[in-house]
This record gives sequence, C-alpha cells and structure tokens, in this order.
Amino acid sequence: MKTLCFGSLNIDNVYHVDHFVGRGETLAARELNIFSGGKGLNQSIALARAGLDVWHAGAVGQDGMFLLDELKRSGVDTRYTAILEDTRTGHAIIQKGDDGDNCILLFGGANRKIDEAQIDRTLGDFGNEDLLVVQNEISCLEYLVSRARQYGLRIALNPSPMEHGLLPLLPQVDYLILNEVEAAQFLELDAPEDPEKMISTLISRFPSVTIVLTIGKDGSIYAKGSERIYQDAVSVQVVDTTAAGDTFTGFFLAGLIKEGDPSLAMKYAAQAAAISVTRLGAAPSIPTRDEVLKIM
Repeated sequence: MKTLCFGSLNIDNVYHVDHFVGRGETLAARELNIFSGGKGLNQSIALARAGLDVWHAGAVGQDGMFLLDELKRSGVDTRYTAILEDTRTGHAIIQKGDDGDNCILLFGGANRKIDEAQIDRTLGDFGNEDLLVVQNEISCLEYLVSRARQYGLRIALNPSPMEHGLLPLLPQVDYLILNEVEAAQFLELDAPEDPEKMISTLISRFPSVTIVLTIGKDGSIYAKGSERIYQDAVSVQVVDTTAAGDTFTGFFLAGLIKEGDPSLAMKYAAQAAAISVTRLGAAPSIPTRDEVLKIM
C-alpha cells in the first residue's frame, strides 16, 4: 500500500513576540526563525517518520527548493511535486508567544497553482486501497477528492483551514481528522460545544466516515459508528505548538495502517504530538518512530 500526501509546502517565517499584534499596532519581534512548513509537508514528514512509504505531490517556486530537500531527508518521494518558474512558494507569517501558542497568516503562492492536469498525472500511479491524505491549503481540492475516489483510494481529510465549501466532500472521505473549532464550524455553531455531542452529530450526518476529534489539553476522541476511544493528552512543557496537529494526523494514520488498532494509533499519535510541542518549528519538531516507541 502506498501513501500519497497531496498538499501544501510553505516557508514558515516564525516571529517570537511578547503578544500577538493587534489592530493598528506596530510590534517589535524578539526573534525570527525560518523553517520548512505547510500542512502538506508537515504531514508527509510525519507519515514518513512514523514508518510509512510516502509520496508528496504539490508545487513550489524556485525559492522553495530547500523544502524538497527537507522531504527527501525524511524519506519522502517528491517526484510528483511541480517546480514552478514564475510563482513564489507559499509562505506563512507565524507569531509565537512565550506560552508556545501561535497565530498564522498564510499566502498560498504555488500551492494555489495545482490544476486538474497535475492531479490526473499523479493519481494515475496510485490505485485501489492506497491512501490519499489531504488538507485545505491547495487549489482543485474538490476535483482531487472526486478523482481519488474514482481511482479507489482511501481518503483522509484534515479540514484546515476550515471553510464551508469542504462540507460536500465529507461523504467521499474515509477519515476526518479535525479539532473542536473546525467541528463547530462544520456544524455552524458559534463556538465549540461538548465534544461528544459534536461527534455524535457529525456521525449521524456522515455515518460512513471515521472521525478523530482533537480537543487540545483534553486529548482526543476516535469515533466510528457507535464505537468511541478516548485518549488523554500527554502532559509536557510546551515550547511551540505549530505542527502538533499535523504530527498527530501523520502518526495516527500510520499507526492505524501499520497496526490496524485504533486504540494503539491514538496513543501513538498523542505521544508524537506531545514530543513535537517541546521543540521549535514545524517540520523540524516532528519526532521519528523510534523516538515515540522508546517513550511508549
């Protein structure tokens, strides 16, 4: 079985600040670090470091070649990633506070140049029961999911950044991995409600979808039909939360594929995410399979 992550590649500009900048405010950052990032890149690296054979599809400009090097160092095959001559690589402006929390401003760049021709060329090398992992930082996502379903791929969706245009995709998705804010947005709630209630509502609307809901320091919940698995978060000293969700997604899917046990996959993902938040950066913070298993 092959795993294809079709997603974004970003250059992350991370500014360490005393507080998040407000409207009309000019704020001096204490430090600037530049990291490889993008939810697609992060999840590809997490999937590969968790032990899967991974191919990444996406697009970068000439300024983003180091992102491909980062993927290759983690064992990810990048042959399906387009290198564009006239477009800048996607990038993010990230403010990071002393508590490790962050806020992010995205520029899509090359990530928004994905077209149907690239999707068809890529999917032609994948087939029945292979896994497609997608997020919402690239163009042509609806076409990608529809074509992947026709090719017989299993599909995992991490709906971030969230928008209501993703709702029609859910009946075609096998795995939906999201946080409580995204769940509330899917359900058109003003704010997150009781996690179990939100999961039950989502399951009733999309009964064929396996859902994993992450709820920050309160852990995560796996839901498939009437089955529920509750996983506590691992307590650590938080340094930077930037790639925690992507790490969780990659390690959960890898654990489920390699072991077939959702309970073990949830533990695997929780431990990996806990390690990631003790380190700076997005991709550089993602642990290896051996690191996670040693602690488990």
